[in-house]
Amino acid sequence: MAGEGNEGKYEFLYHIADAKFRAYGSTMEEAFENAALAMFNVMIDTKNLKPRQVREIELPSSDIKMLLADWLSELLYLFEVDGIVFCEFKIDRIEKTGEGFSLTGKARGEPIDLSRHRFDTQVKAVTFHELEVQQNEEGFWVQVVVDT
Repeated sequence: MAGEGNEGKYEFLYHIADAKFRAYGSTMEEAFENAALAMFNVMIDTKNLKPRQVREIELPSSDIKMLLADWLSELLYLFEVDGIVFCEFKIDRIEKTGEGFSLTGKARGEPIDLSRHRFDTQVKAVTFHELEVQQNEEGFWVQVVVDT
């Protein structure tokens, strides 16, 4: 899997059939950003990508784990439908609402160009298997298994 140079942001964990990773951040927003970075590094080495296009993302969700799954699923959807491979993620805020949680952020990347972009693994979907959102003394961490 790609993603060298992202030490401390995320780590890949063993999973027998799919890709599993844990992402870290001093804030929940940063942990969600790093989860997106990890997911795209399952597919392609993002360090050579340019943040040429931006997509604004606003999501409501019933709980924080669902918000994480919705965030990553929305990025996969945009990747597939708009043909953009993302390399930079910025979440402006994650807020608790009366209905659950909401997220406002941006993803930046470039149009897919198969003559330049070499994909390692296809991520088909975000799963709920072993999905975690946790806080500890160092900040936040999230754990995700994606179907490959």
